[in-house]
Amino acid sequence: MTKYIFVTGGVTSSLGKGIIAASLAKLLQARGYKVTIQKFDPYINIDPGTLDPYEHGECYVTEDGAETDLDLGHYERFLNVQTSQANNVTTGRIYQHVIEQERSGAYLGKTVQVVPHITDEIKRRMLLLGENDEYDIVITELGGTVGDIESLPFIEAVRQLRWQLGNNDSLVVHLTLVPFLAAAGELKTKPTQHSVKTLLEYGIQPDVLVCRTEHKLSMDIRKKLALFCNVNINAVIESIDAPSIYDVPLLMLKEQLDRTVLAKLKLPTRNEPDLGKWKDFLGRLKNPTDEIHVALVGKYVELPDAYISVAESFKHAAAATECKVKVSYIASGAIKAHNVKEKLKGVHGILVAPGFGQRGIEGKIEAIRCARENRIPFFGISLGMQCAIIEFARNVLNLSSANSTEIDEKSAHPVIKLLEEHSEVSEFNGKMRLGTYDIEIKKGTKAYSVYAKTKISERHRHKCEFNKKFLDSFRDKGMIASGSHPESEMVEIIELKDHPYFLATQFHPELKSTVGNPHPLFVNFVDACIAYKKSIGKN
Repeated sequence: MTKYIFVTGGVTSSLGKGIIAASLAKLLQARGYKVTIQKFDPYINIDPGTLDPYEHGECYVTEDGAETDLDLGHYERFLNVQTSQANNVTTGRIYQHVIEQERSGAYLGKTVQVVPHITDEIKRRMLLLGENDEYDIVITELGGTVGDIESLPFIEAVRQLRWQLGNNDSLVVHLTLVPFLAAAGELKTKPTQHSVKTLLEYGIQPDVLVCRTEHKLSMDIRKKLALFCNVNINAVIESIDAPSIYDVPLLMLKEQLDRTVLAKLKLPTRNEPDLGKWKDFLGRLKNPTDEIHVALVGKYVELPDAYISVAESFKHAAAATECKVKVSYIASGAIKAHNVKEKLKGVHGILVAPGFGQRGIEGKIEAIRCARENRIPFFGISLGMQCAIIEFARNVLNLSSANSTEIDEKSAHPVIKLLEEHSEVSEFNGKMRLGTYDIEIKKGTKAYSVYAKTKISERHRHKCEFNKKFLDSFRDKGMIASGSHPESEMVEIIELKDHPYFLATQFHPELKSTVGNPHPLFVNFVDACIAYKKSIGKN
């Protein structure tokens, strides 16, 4: 029978519930259990596809085309397994389903209420992944903080499920904060006590406390938390600040979080976790033999979480190449023709990040021109590829008015155009090309040397494409389409033949990079940056 673990948060947001959930899942997976993680978010949006990256961070896209919370990226990167639409549920999706049921007559004669109709739908979704016994353990992370109004239906659903499932088949892990007050010179447990008290008022007794802290928890602090929060002392887990999110599974192993959880679920501990590859990854990540400096040019650089998958993909590639990748986030809106060289001074590679809309486009184009003319390794993703095409059209093909129809509908040279097959769709996210699509790669190209095969599949999130009417003109001047969709012939990869490394993709390779499988495009780009650094060092 599938066991269920619920991860809640208290005191404050951004404590790292997703990392704790992923770390626990990694440890259980390493002991031989089949584990999956799902995220329940309390906001009313159907999904984060329309949310501002400044507010919510990256929108992560799954294989089946679901626009989801960025925590699902952590789940995949840690576990090296795919998630899906079912792994991310929002309040909006819950209410949408219940209202559709009501309109279709499913509740005839009944008043539709939060309890039982909304909570029943939440419970159904929480149990969905465990129905076919595909997983031994399903971990459910609840977004938000205990006490938030919008989280109440989810907390109530967990309370009811605990009663239905029983203590041996379900468990609550509560992540909380134990702050250090410098003026008093001590750690304070009161915020955690109040957080647990709030949880108790809703009818839930946490089984495990994971305490985020800047300083180690003394035995006295652990005893105090155990006594006043009504948990066993071995269930008070220290989660001290770590230099990397990839250190957290090892810290949780040291704290025996997995053993505590398995004991409470009446599951055997089996063998000790096999974390040899994970430790090897960390060893290479922390002991590089070289170092490069990469500029990430984007629109939302003030919030690095907007590009979290790109940042993590660089870490995976860094470990694979044993090279420290120092990433500088540069706002594309601040880049102009007169300052681009100064902004990009000293970098060994330039990555132009994905995004939407007009703001910052010209800065991205200037950064790409700098990379092309100065033979600096360049890697473009999604909008980064579209900007590379516009730059080439303007400055090599001399089509000065070249642009994207998303930005200039009346452009005389629309080298980038909106997707025709989505043009009649009224829903915003319906205009997007989402999820995994097949790609054919031409032999003899840089892309083929990276993948070493002609057929691949990658994840997408875009609403524009390269206008194939201009393809011959680009090819004649040295920019080739090295990858395309086999049926529509949509251009998926472009590269320059006479440049050391100039490659861009319409898809998002960062969404498939994991600790266990670093994405080859990121590894190859880092190798190119290392080679460039060595070449300029000789001059």
